Amino acid sequence: MGRVDGKVALITGGASGLGEASARLLVSEGARVVLTDINTDLGAEVAADIGGDAIFVGHDVSSEDQWITAIEAATDRFGRLDVVVNSAGIADMNNVEETTLDAWRRMMAINLDGVFLGCKYGVKAIKQHGDGGSIINLSSVSGIIGGHNLAAYNASKGGVRLLTKSVALHCARQGYNIRCNSVHPTFIDTPMLHKMIGGSSDPDKTLAKLQRQVPMGRLGRPDDVGYMVVYLASEESAYVTGSELIVDGGIVAQ
Repeated sequence: MGRVDGKVALITGGASGLGEASARLLVSEGARVVLTDINTDLGAEVAADIGGDAIFVGHDVSSEDQWITAIEAATDRFGRLDVVVNSAGIADMNNVEETTLDAWRRMMAINLDGVFLGCKYGVKAIKQHGDGGSIINLSSVSGIIGGHNLAAYNASKGGVRLLTKSVALHCARQGYNIRCNSVHPTFIDTPMLHKMIGGSSDPDKTLAKLQRQVPMGRLGRPDDVGYMVVYLASEESAYVTGSELIVDGGIVAQ
């Protein structure tokens, strides 16, 4: 307990999945959190369930103005910002020929533009108090290895991977003591995964196939990623920046 005592974290995509799991674990370890999400009803429910150390702000991560508002809400309520977790994202299973330009642009707006804005305004807010902090970007194993039917998703998550390294090097060069790292999960048992496979002819068969691809033989749990977020938010990772931390049951090792 207490691994992130006193820290204030803003977590996008906090209404469900990895964002929700990360928020709950961070609060359990002493942080105060601002959950943001485009799903305002569910986000408000999650924040209320977590309790007094959590608030919710409606937030479209592709909007620069809404990023400014969300960060102001965090600093107005808690007086500072120490951690940004860029967890919001979407997925689409299409190859390069099937992907429309509109679908491509939407993927980039949420998965990559949203992370860019979170880094840009997160650095600005965190450096104000001078104590340093941590920016944690949720990428994917699909940001490291390709898939024939993930053209836009691969591109967006690969972009997050290298943006993270650029932000880390910039902050180190400026002496901000702000670390920036990317987390690369594989198939995690979240609503987004089930939505992705829901369009297949046999979702149960598709789910079983995904599990067989994982050397450890199971889907990941949201907390498997959430504990990595806690580590990166804490001072235990004080010398870790610009890194890609893989949470994939062994897939990339194959």
